[in-house]
Amino acid sequence: MLWVLLPAYLASAFATIPRGRGPPMDFGRTWPPDGRRILGPSKSWSGFLFGATLAIPFGLLEAALILAAPPNLRLVPSWGPSVLAALPVVALVSYGAMGGDALGSFVKRRLGHASGDRFLLVDQLPFVLVPIGLGLALDPSLFVATFASWEAVLWLLVFTLGLHTAFNWIGYWAGLKKVPW
Repeated sequence: MLWVLLPAYLASAFATIPRGRGPPMDFGRTWPPDGRRILGPSKSWSGFLFGATLAIPFGLLEAALILAAPPNLRLVPSWGPSVLAALPVVALVSYGAMGGDALGSFVKRRLGHASGDRFLLVDQLPFVLVPIGLGLALDPSLFVATFASWEAVLWLLVFTLGLHTAFNWIGYWAGLKKVPW
């Protein structure tokens, strides 16, 4: 399960490297019903594209490692018959994570939370839930096999909350994030 989502975790971490440089994803526009920014200043196209694009080679490396393992020793489902065939799954997970992160910001703005405000679960989960949802819809053979049990979902939640917290603190200490959440 974590193996399938590794590109999502990496995309989320890599998105902080551009430090918000470049145009904001909402281009400074506000949402007419409430007059607030659509996503806020912390969501930039540079972070979205850099994070997702940089995560893809790691996902393709994972696909190659899965294919290199003897079939009787594969612990995770194959993403396709070749590394190139795995590219759509890896792109879905990587770009889906960045879309989920933007969706989380959209929800926070609608609920009146400013960019950078801490909002438990909305800060940590959309970047993994969106790619899982897209995967269940677009590649059910892989995603149902991976996320079909309650145990898998529980471990995903626990691991994601812990890992997200740890990497946010690291990013904060490294000067890549303004707040440690």
